[in-house]
Amino acid sequence: MADIDQAIAEPAAGAAEPVDAPPARPAEPGGAPEARTARTAIPKLRSRAQGAAVPLDELDRRLLNLMQGRFPIAPRPYRHVAALAEISEHEAMARVQRLLDARIIRQVTPIFDTRALGYSSMLVAAKVDPVNPHRAAHAINAHPGVSHNYLRNHEFNLWFTIAVEPNSPLGLDGTLEVLAREAGASSVRQLPTLKLFKIRMDLEMEGDTQALSQSAEAADPIELEPQPYDELDVSIIRALQGDLPVIEEPYAPAAAELGLAQDALLEHLEGMRERSLLRRVAAILYHRRAGFSANGMGVWKVPDPQVLDTGRRMAAVRGISHCYQRPTYADWPYSLFTMAHGRSKEECDAILDSIAHTTGIEERATLYSSTEFKKIRLLYFTGDFQRWEREHAGC
Repeated sequence: MADIDQAIAEPAAGAAEPVDAPPARPAEPGGAPEARTARTAIPKLRSRAQGAAVPLDELDRRLLNLMQGRFPIAPRPYRHVAALAEISEHEAMARVQRLLDARIIRQVTPIFDTRALGYSSMLVAAKVDPVNPHRAAHAINAHPGVSHNYLRNHEFNLWFTIAVEPNSPLGLDGTLEVLAREAGASSVRQLPTLKLFKIRMDLEMEGDTQALSQSAEAADPIELEPQPYDELDVSIIRALQGDLPVIEEPYAPAAAELGLAQDALLEHLEGMRERSLLRRVAAILYHRRAGFSANGMGVWKVPDPQVLDTGRRMAAVRGISHCYQRPTYADWPYSLFTMAHGRSKEECDAILDSIAHTTGIEERATLYSSTEFKKIRLLYFTGDFQRWEREHAGC
C-alpha cells in the first residue's frame, strides 16, 4: 500500500488473531440491510494508461529520480543534485518548485523510521459497508496514526496502515477495537510484518516496463528493532518533519529554530541515519500525476520453507516498492505481499507476472486500489495521538 515508504512500515510481530466487530448498522433509520448488501458498490479500477499524468520532459524525469534517491544531508543539497543532473543549482531549484506547484512532487521531506522510533504499527484489512465505505473511511482517517487508507477490490475492502505511540494507553489492539466499532467494520484482519524484505518508495521515472520488471541483487530481511533516541533527536524531528523549503540551504531554518549551527545539525542527522532513526531525505511524488496511475498489491501463497528465499528475490525487482511476510488465516492464505507501481494496470500485471515466472509461485491475488481515502506522512511527537485517545477512549 503503504509507501507506500511509510505506507507499510511496521514492527515485527507474531501472527495476530482477527478482530471482529458488530456488523455495520443501516445508515438511515428503518433502512433494510438486505437491500443495502444487494447494492454492493463495484470499485472502479484505475487502468487508463498514464491516468492523470502531467507531461514531463526528459530532464524533469531525471531530476525526479535524483530527488527521490540522491538528495543529500549537506549544506547545499540542490547543488549536489544539480551536478548529477548536469544543470545549474538555480535551474534545479526552479524545476523542483515548479514540480511542487504542479503537484508532481508532494513534498521534499526527511523520512523517519516509524519502527526505529518505537511506534507500533501494522497493515489492517477491514470489511466495511460496501455501499458507503466513505463513512467508515472517515472514522478511520480521524486517527492521526493512519497514514494510508485505500478502497480495494476485495471482500476485505478497506486497507489502511496505522501506528500508535510507544506509550499509548490503548495500544494497537485497543485502538483497532475502537476504530472497528466507529467504522462499523464487520471484521478486521491484523496483518503485521513478520519479515520486512523491502521498503523503498521510488518511482522509476526513466525506465520502461522491462526496466521495472528487472531484478537486482536479492536483499536480506531488514531488522525491525526500536532504536534508542534522546530529547535532541525528538526536537530535531519536530523541527524538520514536514516540507523542506526549496532554498539553497533548506536545513538552515530548522538549525536556527533549534539554536544549532547548521553543520552541527547535519552531523547529528547523519548520526540519526546511521542509527536508523532517519532513513533518508527525499522527494515524495503524487503517483498518478507523475504517470503511475495504478498500484497493485500482489499477495502470494508461498510454502513456509520457501518464504525467505522467495521474499528476497521478489524484493529485488525494481518495480516493487514494498515486500513483506505477513500472517495467514483460514480465509487468507497469502504470506508474501508485494506492492507494484505502474503506469497502467497492465504494467503492474507485467511486473507481477515476471515475479511469478522467475520464482515459480503462481498462486496469487492482485488487489487494486480504486479510491485513496488518505495518504500522509506521519507526524511524530505532536500530541495528536494523546488527544485522539482522550476524545475516543477517555485515556
